Amino acid sequence: MSDIILISDPRVAAVPLQDSGEPLVDVTDTPRVVVDQRYADDAGAWRLVRSGVRDRLAAAAAVLPDGVDLLLVEGFRPPALQRRYFADYSAELAAADPSLDAVALHHLAARHISPPEVAPHSAGAAVDVTVARHGVELDLGTRMNATPEESDGRCYTDHPDVPADAAAWRRVLVEAMTGAGFVNYATEWWHFSFGDRYWALLTDAPAALYGPAVA
Repeated sequence: MSDIILISDPRVAAVPLQDSGEPLVDVTDTPRVVVDQRYADDAGAWRLVRSGVRDRLAAAAAVLPDGVDLLLVEGFRPPALQRRYFADYSAELAAADPSLDAVALHHLAARHISPPEVAPHSAGAAVDVTVARHGVELDLGTRMNATPEESDGRCYTDHPDVPADAAAWRRVLVEAMTGAGFVNYATEWWHFSFGDRYWALLTDAPAALYGPAVA
């Protein structure tokens, strides 16, 4: 797993941006996509994504096994919230290891929280999703948003020490999402994006389609 490209990689920030201008849209009525409430906010931002992302969510959900739906936990994340998440996690890591310099701290934090300047959630390009069968969230080996420290690395999509059933469901999720055009952030089995700078780098697209958005 040492060859994983982190979103803090300078090549990500260097990707050109040609924003498509697609609006943020609500995914609530998307077939076979269930909107989870754990990150609900008063403005409803968590259930928003770019329209092209919503279309791809629908395509991914359509190929899941019968009785299985996508469970959207978080979509759009306002930039101020992204900055707070990154600062809080960086502070947590610094407290655990005061020897970390600024570069190392930034690198470690980026395994779990995207640096605000390139964050795909703030572009409406990323979704945190899992799968639910007949309305019951399935066990994919760690809780949603588990940190590498908390999960001993099992939050990494391809971690070898994950129960067989959980690993199988991860494969189902990844195949459905990547088949619809998303890329997975390999340190987080639940995180997928389309149209952002990270997606563009991994797919050799000439430019990102989505920059920072406003709800």
